[in-house]
Amino acid sequence: MASLKDKLITSLANKEGTDKKLMERVGKESKGFTDLKRGLIERCGISEEDILLVLAKEYKVPYFDLDRYRISQESRDFLPKDIATKYKILPISRIGDVLTIATSNPLDIIALDDIKITCSFKKIDIVLANETKILKSINTLFSDKDIPAFVEQEETPDMGVQEISHKTDYSLEDILKESKRSPIVRVVDLIIFEGLKRRASDLHIEPTAKDLTVRYRIDGVLHHGLTLPKINQSAILARLKIMAGMNITEFRVPQDGRFKIRFENREIDFRVSALPANFGEKIVLRVLDRQSLSFGLEYLGFSSTPLELFEEALAAPFGIILVTGPTGSGKSTTLYSIISRLNLPEKNIITIEDPVEYQLDGITQIQVNSEIGLTFSTSLRSVLRQSPDVVMVGEIRDSETADIAIKASLTGQFIFSTLHTNNSVGAITRLADMGIEPFLISSSLIATTAQRLVRKLCSNCKEKYSVDPAVLKKMGFPHNGPTDFYRAIGCQGCNKTGYKGRVALMEVLSIDDEIKNMVVKKAAEDDIAAYAMQKRRFRYLKDDGFAKCIDGTTTLEEILRVAG
Repeated sequence: MASLKDKLITSLANKEGTDKKLMERVGKESKGFTDLKRGLIERCGISEEDILLVLAKEYKVPYFDLDRYRISQESRDFLPKDIATKYKILPISRIGDVLTIATSNPLDIIALDDIKITCSFKKIDIVLANETKILKSINTLFSDKDIPAFVEQEETPDMGVQEISHKTDYSLEDILKESKRSPIVRVVDLIIFEGLKRRASDLHIEPTAKDLTVRYRIDGVLHHGLTLPKINQSAILARLKIMAGMNITEFRVPQDGRFKIRFENREIDFRVSALPANFGEKIVLRVLDRQSLSFGLEYLGFSSTPLELFEEALAAPFGIILVTGPTGSGKSTTLYSIISRLNLPEKNIITIEDPVEYQLDGITQIQVNSEIGLTFSTSLRSVLRQSPDVVMVGEIRDSETADIAIKASLTGQFIFSTLHTNNSVGAITRLADMGIEPFLISSSLIATTAQRLVRKLCSNCKEKYSVDPAVLKKMGFPHNGPTDFYRAIGCQGCNKTGYKGRVALMEVLSIDDEIKNMVVKKAAEDDIAAYAMQKRRFRYLKDDGFAKCIDGTTTLEEILRVAG
């Protein structure tokens, strides 16, 4: 009689575009159902739905699409959250002593027995559902459990907002005192501290047609947090706007603000942005926790080769270094790390930022304000009259700023700035597009860099597995070395994501005499990159990421997601 593994592979092999031999190899190498399912999905390109449909037919249990089913709030009382999360099981309904659950692994007998014993059920009925949808539904189902009961009321008054102080520096003690007076304050309190507890870098409060949704950006990826009733939207948003010093009577134009709190004996700054949208203002809180940042290039996780090239560039007496990358790629952290290293008593260091994210002792920091004409270009002109040794320009946005920065770097200043391009070589083309003469670019430019942030694998739960060389080649990773890599599993320590923290990928183009000549001759980007790879130890972001996959720092999926 054929085993379940054989039946599964035989059924799936009939689908168009599948590789039966690869599936059979995956089946032989797998150590259990979970391992088999993961291998079929990751290595063979089989969807989880296809696997579950075969299982549903084999075990005669229904397949459930959770996107089409609304789970009752009563379901959260059937199972403890830790049990549901541990076994990735969603409680659906209960009739007497019979509990119906959704699972993606019908063979997990240990989980079913544990639920029977722990929760005193006589029988467990199962339906099959997608694992990702199960985890999302668990987060949604249990996320509201800590919200005060008043939030569920239909007639909730707009309470306490007028009594809030207009100061912007809040202590935990202040917030706790106010929480005794205003239930709305407790909800805002919960939103903020849940975000801090989950290591979020951004807190998104998003009005929808039916409710107010809170999402947290953790390690660069958004995760669902809380779902709040629509009736409380105005009060919650007003509370946040007052904390940030915004105008609560203005709903038509974007606003920005800041506030501080003290959390676990450290001061945390929040940068707040309010944006008018269809169903109300969307508010995003950027968490600026200086103590959680490790300023210093050695702490950013750069690989040894790009770090060495970058260190060589920093040894130059003057010139310009450009850090490129999209928003959220860690450019500001890299610049702050450079400035912190160069921050010596004998140096006059001035920064021009929009906005000033972190206050640094011993450094003059200027906040750009375009409304009064204080732009990057006008600020830079004035700064150059202050006899600076080092100038950090938050971003080169226009040709005027680029021209001033380039010419300043030729007169003895060390200039650092950021530029929005896809790669390090593209920075040269971008400057040329801004109207900067090639001979000025070649004379002033020391190095250009590009960087991205990828999630680090959780060290407690990552798992080694083998990847077929043919699959690597298809992914764009031609490789003749080891084929053992690591993948994300998920545990309590990483909030079931399989990742914890982030690390930077970097490519550094060090400008030597030959590259200067190529810039003057307007050589193509590919030609400059080809020369740099041969002579200057240059490698692309994707190659740097692949090296981090081999040493177990991150996954192939992360590199493809971030670096393409």
